[in-house]
Amino acid sequence: MSEKPQVGTAMIITKDDKVLLMKRKGPHGTGTWSTPGGHLDFGETLEGCAAREAKEEVGVDVVDVRFRAVTNDIFEETGQHYITVWLEGKVVGDPFIAAEKEVAEIGWYAWDALPQPLFLPLENLVKENSYPPK
Repeated sequence: MSEKPQVGTAMIITKDDKVLLMKRKGPHGTGTWSTPGGHLDFGETLEGCAAREAKEEVGVDVVDVRFRAVTNDIFEETGQHYITVWLEGKVVGDPFIAAEKEVAEIGWYAWDALPQPLFLPLENLVKENSYPPK
């Protein structure tokens, strides 16, 4: 259990009205679907963190990054609490699995036909449990 919330970023990448999602591997959220994202490093900007995570996980550069929303994500089963900052940007290049230890598969999905189960932060964003709400 963490004593204080941690800060994570999530990068929304869209193309032709579909969003790029990845099926997560590893200790946090295994088997759930999410956008690329991860922990904010000391001294890093939110935009830089989200762009770095997209590059590390799905091999793309993201430009024109801008703020979209914040979700307050409490993982009750593991005692973890995250503040997730959602950003959006334009993709440069074609995505591929760049972090095989973190990503099981990737794909483009319509917002009204998202794969299940969703990673809690994405579930909160979709349910409009975010600031500002849609």
